[in-house]
Amino acid sequence: MSPVNYITEEGLKRLKDELTQLESVERPSISRQIAEARDKGDLSENAEYDAAKEAQGLLEMRIAKLKDTIANSRIIDESKIDTSKVQLLNKVTIRNTKNNTTMVYTLVSESEADLKAGKISITTPIAKGLLGKKVGDVVEIKVPSGVMSFEIIDISL
Repeated sequence: MSPVNYITEEGLKRLKDELTQLESVERPSISRQIAEARDKGDLSENAEYDAAKEAQGLLEMRIAKLKDTIANSRIIDESKIDTSKVQLLNKVTIRNTKNNTTMVYTLVSESEADLKAGKISITTPIAKGLLGKKVGDVVEIKVPSGVMSFEIIDISL
């Protein structure tokens, strides 16, 4: 069984929209490609048929993963989120103590992570290191490049 995936309403809607797109548009398209390739004759040497079947397998895997994620998702009531310590859906302002760089990240579920938008997955080393900490705390976080030290400047929604 998959772990529970805490998610925002917006994130769940995005997942459901993607699932609908895959099932109603992509799946029929791949079925047509397989049928066209099959109509061309000998399947043993038909690269188009092999490619279409492989694409179908990947699509079905993605659909199954999405269905599993949606089934195990729980919507978070954003009005009950506490900002006294770092937790899921908090916007955290941190300062790198070595070079004084300030960064702002929102901690989100894995399916909603988007680094360009400043949303990092709760499963990343930085997010794990920040969880449960308070404003003013200095945390040492082990990242792939070594150990980094961050001070928590602010926690908000």
